[in-house]
Amino acid sequence: MLSICLKLEDLANKKRHIDSSGLEDDDVDDVELNGDDEETNSSGKRKAKEDEGIASLFKKRTANLPSRQTTINQMMKKELREDVCMQIARFFYTSAILFNCVKNPEFQKMCQLIDKYGIGLNPPSYYEIREKYLKKEVDNTMSLLEEHKVEWRKSRCSFMSDGWTDKKKRSLCNFLMNSPKGTIFFTSLDTSDISKIVDKAFVMLDDIVEQVGENVVQVITDNIANYKAADEMLMQKRKKLFWTPAAHCIDLMLKDFEKKNKLHNKTIVKGRKRTIFIYSMTLLITMLKHFTKGKELIRPTITRFATAYLTLGCLFDNRNALNQWKRSRFAGIRDGKYVERIVIDSRFWASVNSCLRAAYPLIKVFHMVYSDEKPTMGFIYD
Repeated sequence: MLSICLKLEDLANKKRHIDSSGLEDDDVDDVELNGDDEETNSSGKRKAKEDEGIASLFKKRTANLPSRQTTINQMMKKELREDVCMQIARFFYTSAILFNCVKNPEFQKMCQLIDKYGIGLNPPSYYEIREKYLKKEVDNTMSLLEEHKVEWRKSRCSFMSDGWTDKKKRSLCNFLMNSPKGTIFFTSLDTSDISKIVDKAFVMLDDIVEQVGENVVQVITDNIANYKAADEMLMQKRKKLFWTPAAHCIDLMLKDFEKKNKLHNKTIVKGRKRTIFIYSMTLLITMLKHFTKGKELIRPTITRFATAYLTLGCLFDNRNALNQWKRSRFAGIRDGKYVERIVIDSRFWASVNSCLRAAYPLIKVFHMVYSDEKPTMGFIYD
């Protein structure tokens, strides 16, 4: 009787152990009531734990090892990218496309959409680009223009002209409309026979304003004599319209600074001779970049007169590095001695500082006018 009680108690203990291990109640019935089975069961559990420990250790080690397949895929993708980029570059070269086109956001969008399509893309044909998609793009542009026209009626707009001369010596002019919604292209004209005659220029500007209607409140053009006279005639006809000269007016002010002010003229001439001499020899350019840590002395900009003052600013900023000139062998030659006298002349640097202080406000406004980030005249007046 005692032995039966002990076996029942042992069975209850085994049942509790099995339940805690996650076994179902039905699994308990398979456990035999003898000591040999208990020993076999316990040894099996020890072996299972050992196997589990080894397996977990193996998993940890293999988790830290790089995937060979991933590495091969990365190498293949890298080689494939080189081939793709080389073909894109070859397309640019053989089609004489400007390299700046890569900076066009539409180029990035095109590459992303090609990648999204995947393998098997059939590129557009000559007919599709010339007819089908061109018409769609024109429709999209006209739809965008309508959105701007809604803004013009609400807050009015500014009419801007941007002229240039092409390789065939033709005078061309783009006309744009600006509003709080942004700037949008409106039309383009060949002004070769128009821009130099006041009456014709007036008729051209008046016709474009007529197309937009009374929503135009400001006309922005160059400050050259014929456009100035045409804009005055336009303001006489349209009393609610006013004319604003563009950056050309500021450029003419910088021109007057350089040509009519003796201090500015003398200082700019000295600075120009100095930069011309340095940039005329490869060894001097190498020395310059070494002592200025890669900085240039010439700052090209949109107009020649602004460039002159920006170059003076670069000379002034790097004046300490330019003092190394005295140690070079070029300081002994005839032109080098002239440059050395300029470098060590404290009066020259005082003149540079005076010129920069006078021209800086104009150059600051000049850059604001040429900014494409937001409409300029509003925040300049503010």
